[in-house]
Amino acid sequence: MITREIQLTAQITGTPTPDHFTVAKTEVDGEVLVRTDRIGLAATYLELMRADCTIPVPAWQPGQRVGVATIGTVVRSAGPDLEVGDLVQSMSGWSEYSAGPAASYVKLSRELYADPGYYLGQGPTAYYGMAEVAGVGEGDVVFVSGAAGGVGSLAGQIAKCLGAARVIGSAGSPAKADHLVNELGYDAAFDYHDGSTADRLRELAPEGISVFFDVVGGEQYEGALQVARPGARFALCGSLSSQLGGATERFPRPDRAAAEAKGVELLPFSCHHTPDQIEAWHDHFSTWLNEGRFVYPQTVVEGGIEDVPQAFLALLRGAYRGNVSVRLS
Repeated sequence: MITREIQLTAQITGTPTPDHFTVAKTEVDGEVLVRTDRIGLAATYLELMRADCTIPVPAWQPGQRVGVATIGTVVRSAGPDLEVGDLVQSMSGWSEYSAGPAASYVKLSRELYADPGYYLGQGPTAYYGMAEVAGVGEGDVVFVSGAAGGVGSLAGQIAKCLGAARVIGSAGSPAKADHLVNELGYDAAFDYHDGSTADRLRELAPEGISVFFDVVGGEQYEGALQVARPGARFALCGSLSSQLGGATERFPRPDRAAAEAKGVELLPFSCHHTPDQIEAWHDHFSTWLNEGRFVYPQTVVEGGIEDVPQAFLALLRGAYRGNVSVRLS
């Protein structure tokens, strides 16, 4: 059948604009045909659109469909394991319909979550980084940078569920900082525009931090290092503060000498997850939701396939809270 999809018109070298995307018609055919219901968005997609992409997977090329995670409904199936009406997840990208081998789609339970969009959250990254990489446990004082975003809004709650004594978050506005405390259970939060990170952390964590979950880098990394306790663990997830720079600027090398002098352990990690890591997240996430210990922060943008690029650009500008998805009308 003929479907509409979003293609890249040119690889991005500076700041992305709507002109980098176009709506194209293409034919899809395969063992299974799926109508896309929800498209997940994440800031990390920007790297895969760049001419100097540094992620060790193939970057998207001009004329190629972009995007990754989607949730959809099976509308035709010639495979034995999927039936019409099944809810599935795939990496089919920004398209109204997708088709392919049955093995390329993962059947999902409609009963596990109140909203199928919960499957599109960045929880595997947040859980793996906080639980496995940083090893958060009883008594830890945790600082999460970019805490109102898709990863950070989950990471702080995970730390609380794992027994952290105090969790502090940074965000890009006073309203977002209030959201962290009043709705997501952070013990304290601050607008990173309001003074230096080090000064705010000295005020909010006078005995220092033992864990730093970093998705921003830059000044917030430097500030966290200044107030880190000896032996603190830094789970380094991203560097949003420099995401629009050149390849070297986008992934600056952390000051290892300063970290080693304080006995701080730097723990960079990848966001490519194994099935076991994904399963671990959903096991814990669904349990915590049912126990009333967790809130799933998300922004759902309503629109057609042609609205997806604008939603993505708005996400990069920090316009949304939590995990972001587009529900196709």
